Amino acid sequence: MNPFDLSSQQLQGAKFLSERRVGNVIGGVSGPALSGRWLPVTDPATEMVVAEAPDSDAADIARAVASAQRAFDSHVWRGLRPADREKLLFRLSELIERHADELSALETLQSGKLQGIARAIDVQAGAEFVRYMAGWATKLEGQTLDNSIPIPGPQWVTYTRREPVGVVGAIVPWNFPLAIALWKIAPALAAGCTVVLKPSEDTPLTALRLAHLALEAGIPEGVLNVVCGRGATAGAALIAHPGVRKLSFTGSTAVGKVVGHAAVENMARFTLELGGKSPAVVMEDADPSQVAQGIATGIFFHQGQVCTASSRLLVHRSLYRRVLDELAGIAQGMRIGSGFDAATQFGPLTSKAHFARVMDFIASAKAEGATLVAGGERVHDAGCFVQPTIFADTTAQMRVVREEVFGPVLAVAPFDDVEDAIAAANDTPYGLAASLWTQSLSHAHRIVPRLQAGVVWVNAHNVLDAGLPLGGIKQSGTGRDLGRAAVEGFTELKSVCMAV
Repeated sequence: MNPFDLSSQQLQGAKFLSERRVGNVIGGVSGPALSGRWLPVTDPATEMVVAEAPDSDAADIARAVASAQRAFDSHVWRGLRPADREKLLFRLSELIERHADELSALETLQSGKLQGIARAIDVQAGAEFVRYMAGWATKLEGQTLDNSIPIPGPQWVTYTRREPVGVVGAIVPWNFPLAIALWKIAPALAAGCTVVLKPSEDTPLTALRLAHLALEAGIPEGVLNVVCGRGATAGAALIAHPGVRKLSFTGSTAVGKVVGHAAVENMARFTLELGGKSPAVVMEDADPSQVAQGIATGIFFHQGQVCTASSRLLVHRSLYRRVLDELAGIAQGMRIGSGFDAATQFGPLTSKAHFARVMDFIASAKAEGATLVAGGERVHDAGCFVQPTIFADTTAQMRVVREEVFGPVLAVAPFDDVEDAIAAANDTPYGLAASLWTQSLSHAHRIVPRLQAGVVWVNAHNVLDAGLPLGGIKQSGTGRDLGRAAVEGFTELKSVCMAV
């Protein structure tokens, strides 16, 4: 059987994968890597190769950066009226929504994500984010200042202006390939920058499709370039290229440090949204059922492959057993299967390599003495399926508590004193997100400022808003995605002093 028979049916008539190989998009032209090498794209639910994308290297990155630089220097994009950039980004958002079935199916095919989740998060929320950022194109502004220059004679006019930083190198992970690509692209384009995007080699298809939709929307050739390839080759070349003036990276802390060092070598600006080990603190006055539902969503959403996943749960001892029992019931009742099945609640992990990594964490938690409450086993003979997993009575020294699993594995521990809970929540090198569960405004106002995280939710977890900045402290990164802070991060602030 042709390996594309199944995918063609699932893509509901999309023509994007009608040919086995899907090329880079550089300067508005689609084509292979200069080396002629290709990388497989695999459906993690079936372990079947569904497409091939270019295995690009430094030569392809150089072409893409040169294309982006030409577009920037020509003023074909940054020279447009901000209202016209806004209009074209609105048109892109409309095309994303119009192609919702195709884009969501591509997401499911390459990552295993539930198609309903892909449609809601990557497509619908992604399109809304493009519209939000489109509005910033007409609202970036400087300030005029009353000056105190101590030089007699001329009158002085002093003001600031925001200007696009230049060529942006964006590297996105495999968990939300379309959504996070838009988090990088939309604010950069709104600011007047041009972009070279490198998607994960595991999940390049929606990024490539997005490049074609951008051209269809009327965004000029060379403004958005997409180059596929491995991190060690294409990614390394992009972060080291002296023509890249801003790097925006989402991924692991280890790789983020490499990106940051490379940026400093060229004095390029950089934003890093990195790993997390997000705690959830449950006070004695919390609603156990609300907590169980919220934490189950926080850790099992997209199989736990979320940087802000609620992977550490600290529960007041008075609620500990009830919350555990309700969580176990939710985990054990989840329907596991293909993301294309509308009845599925829990899909596969994105790759065989990541599946093996998550299973290793589960084995280490068992070996270190954590109590297995639910899951912990592989599901099905084929595909990258693992059960939703909960470990209780975990301690701070356990690997499953210290390190980011990036999978559906929850570590739970009780506490008696809130001071101990806050200390445990902050006892991590990470600082991306946290949540607090309480019915008391007093608890919320006292504890939220003490949780060391860039984002804190109260009685919720993993809730994002386009206007609310997202980013971490400590080893979880620097800079912010989303919100005004994101778009301003793609600008340089210039001061002007004029003698009149």
